[in-house]
Amino acid sequence: MGTEAWTRKEGQNPEGGLNARGRRSYNRANPGKPGLKPPVSARQAKKSPKDAARRKSFCARMMGHKRRNTSAKTANDPNSRINKALRKWDC
Repeated sequence: MGTEAWTRKEGQNPEGGLNARGRRSYNRANPGKPGLKPPVSARQAKKSPKDAARRKSFCARMMGHKRRNTSAKTANDPNSRINKALRKWDC
């Protein structure tokens, strides 16, 4: 079977986060956990308070992670996975 798509390049979105195939792969590999959902942009968040709360929570969590757990080089690299994910979520 090999490794799941979400851990490989084919399951990752080049713009940050996972693509649909990666999310599907993760959800199949972890059936007891709630499923991963696609990112919420600022424009989408305006349409739904639930999505807005999810986006706010994600941004706060990831900004803290970036501040505490990444090197200065990674934090300033526009092509790092964390910075791509933050851009995708409009953080």
